[in-house]
Amino acid sequence: MKTKIKLIFILPDLTSGGAERVVSFIANNISKDTFDTSLWLAGHQRKTPYNTDSIEVKYFNKTRVLTAIPDFIKGFAKSKPDVVVSSIAHVNTAIAMISVFFPKIKFIGREANVMSVVKDFSHSKNRFGNLIPIDLSYKMLDLILCQSIDMCEDMKTTFHIPEKKLRIINNPITDRFNLKPVKDTPHSCVQFITVAQFKKQKGHERLIKALAKLDHDFHYTLIGRGPEEAHILDLIDTYNLKDKVTHISFTKDVDKHLAESDFFLQGSYVEGFPNCLIESCAVGTPVLAYKAPGGLNEIIEDGINGLVADNDDDYLKNIEYAINTIKWNPETVRESVYKKFNKERILKQYENLFIEISNT
Repeated sequence: MKTKIKLIFILPDLTSGGAERVVSFIANNISKDTFDTSLWLAGHQRKTPYNTDSIEVKYFNKTRVLTAIPDFIKGFAKSKPDVVVSSIAHVNTAIAMISVFFPKIKFIGREANVMSVVKDFSHSKNRFGNLIPIDLSYKMLDLILCQSIDMCEDMKTTFHIPEKKLRIINNPITDRFNLKPVKDTPHSCVQFITVAQFKKQKGHERLIKALAKLDHDFHYTLIGRGPEEAHILDLIDTYNLKDKVTHISFTKDVDKHLAESDFFLQGSYVEGFPNCLIESCAVGTPVLAYKAPGGLNEIIEDGINGLVADNDDDYLKNIEYAINTIKWNPETVRESVYKKFNKERILKQYENLFIEISNT
């Protein structure tokens, strides 16, 4: 009987975030016939929206990834995995430091952002930045997994990671994002939605300012929470939009809200590979976005599943054009992303990668 490939995924915790959602989905859904999979979390056990029923989940009950390093080392020595996959920069750096002690294990770091751009919007630094910079630590890993072409190019040009150590696998469309029913008549009041953490890089402010200038009846649903939340809610009041906006801090029914909307508004200045964009398109809701690095050019097909603007004036024009001119077909919008990012296709890419690297 063929021995299964022993695979460990590592995250800080299972809070609501894109990296956590994708990694837990991959871990829970890759072939159980080929892989013996477990998920290790540096933090404490808590309620999570993600399904991990089919895999072993191990909590190290630490408040910081740094303090979990000794336990990770002991765990690797005992369990002897074939492949370890980490995600998020500070976790990748920690695992890179550990990797020197385990030359027989293959270590993969899954990057979550276009790092050279996202640092301009972050007040915090990589927690291990003073110990070992990314351009050095990432070279200690066997492979860097990028979510988008933009991210891969950033790793090559900014951090000088050798091309042979880079691989691109896009994020998958996860479960529950099904095609919405086609409406006989459009909403007289246009329904907009944004699902994103309230951070500066997500561009909520420029979306609010654009909607304040829109000469059309609308309602805007904002789903998310974060450090910029109070500022954005104040801005909504400033522009007298409170009656037109619903804010939902957290919901497990993102798919339902996306399906009930006419357009997804994306204001981000930078992304890794925006899950909510492919999920919105997966239910048939087109996207109106600003041009930004991080996979948008791999997702949005102009006039097919959305529109992309270079600046604020163009963004407002795109909203009006999307409402008044284009006849959007939900089935076409869905197919544009499903053919590229369906879970079967992406899971197979992950499985092939893990098999390949475990045999080198």
